[in-house]
Amino acid sequence: MTTFRPNAATYGIPSLGAGDGDKDRGRDGSKSDTGTIAKSKPKTRRPSLYRVLLLNDDYTPMEFVVLVLQDVFNKTREDAMRIMLHVHNQGLGECGVYPFEVAETKVTRVMDTARKNQHPLQCVMEKQ
Repeated sequence: MTTFRPNAATYGIPSLGAGDGDKDRGRDGSKSDTGTIAKSKPKTRRPSLYRVLLLNDDYTPMEFVVLVLQDVFNKTREDAMRIMLHVHNQGLGECGVYPFEVAETKVTRVMDTARKNQHPLQCVMEKQ
């Protein structure tokens, strides 16, 4: 007994031999090699960094500035004291260097904390 085995021709589909398909042929009908297109990696740039600066005033207590440096900028007490004294003596002091969004958030936190405690402490950021 013979078993019926349908093939592509049974269903009206033309048979393609190995490598004879249209997908391997170029526009002019000649065989072409298939290859992969190399994707170029996009060149990424490091984000711009911004310095966060505290400005000196004659009214904000030094201890408040130290607490702000510890709370907002995660400075140790010693580092906070050093920065506070620099701000006091020089009129300006750098609290840290951060990407734009982080620097903006830190400036906002300092200004909000100072405002809530009724101190005129000013904090700004500038591009490095």
